[in-house]
Amino acid sequence: MGDMTDGDEVLGTGAAVRDYFGDRYEVVAEYARRLRDEGELRGLIGPREVDRLWERHILNSAAVVPFLSSASTVADIGSGAGLPGIVVAIMRPDAEVFLVEPMERRTTWLTEVSQDLGLENVVVKHGRAEEYDGAFEVDAVTSRAVAALSKLARLSLPLVRPGGEMVVLKGRSVEREIEPARKVLRKFKASEPEILEGRTVEGAEPTTVVRIRRR
Repeated sequence: MGDMTDGDEVLGTGAAVRDYFGDRYEVVAEYARRLRDEGELRGLIGPREVDRLWERHILNSAAVVPFLSSASTVADIGSGAGLPGIVVAIMRPDAEVFLVEPMERRTTWLTEVSQDLGLENVVVKHGRAEEYDGAFEVDAVTSRAVAALSKLARLSLPLVRPGGEMVVLKGRSVEREIEPARKVLRKFKASEPEILEGRTVEGAEPTTVVRIRRR
């Protein structure tokens, strides 16, 4: 187990990751440190996840950012520990990022960590995504490991402005989720889901990203 931690630390402090995050690296590294120190204790990540923070969580979250390049407002629903929302906010300081999270202890953490990292572009929203239907609209809604695509579309698309996108991190088996989601996608006049590959640094596992446009 120690070897995995060491390997993940080496990855996180290596030149490839430093280059990838550029002038935002120090902020990302501080976020990773906070997650490593407090994540398990505060019920944000499981004990097995601590050893795989950079590859499984930080880089995995970062993989969605290139697909959000045209968005000036982003909402991360079911934000949890801030994955991918905090990572998006760090990498896109020019975008306003809403972190929507129903659990109070997690919104407390999100507020604390975003303030401590100096992320002035973060707005923490306590509640479920469906409670904010009609309250605000954004250019893009993202999420990670929240629900099956049919439910996720039902939660996400009401928050997406017409012409905006739902850009979510999913598992490799997401193709199976597309057919059950079609009814919801039709309701919102949404485009055919695109399954894309999100890559970050050499050696890190690629991430599956699904992009759906609201017409």
